[in-house]
Amino acid sequence: MGLGAAADLAQANLKSEMIRERELREQLWHGLSTRIENVRRNGHFQRCLPNILSISMPGVDGLSIQLGLDLRGIQISLGSACATGSPETSHVLRAIGISADLARGSIRFSLGRGNTRAEIRQVIEVMPKIVSVLRQ
Repeated sequence: MGLGAAADLAQANLKSEMIRERELREQLWHGLSTRIENVRRNGHFQRCLPNILSISMPGVDGLSIQLGLDLRGIQISLGSACATGSPETSHVLRAIGISADLARGSIRFSLGRGNTRAEIRQVIEVMPKIVSVLRQ
């Protein structure tokens, strides 16, 4: 019964939650793309999930970014969901034309119901500093 109630609640709020997560994703992308030089958005900017932002940065290793953010309490993933846990570069990123070097600098933000605008602002403030240090 609990699962059914949770499914009903999720369905009832699906459209508004998708809109909210899309807005957070775009706020995140805008903030990072204006503060980090040479950052690339992976995939199509409209035909994508509303809560996922995948980006690549040349000259930076994704694992190093992940560790730097983790030290600040921010959780991200590397590559694509299809390659989670694999030491190889994501075949999904490679299939959409991203080079192996750029794929190694790819990270993925997965937003959800619990994420807030304050958390997005925190990422926008912290991540450019981490990337700057890593590029030096």
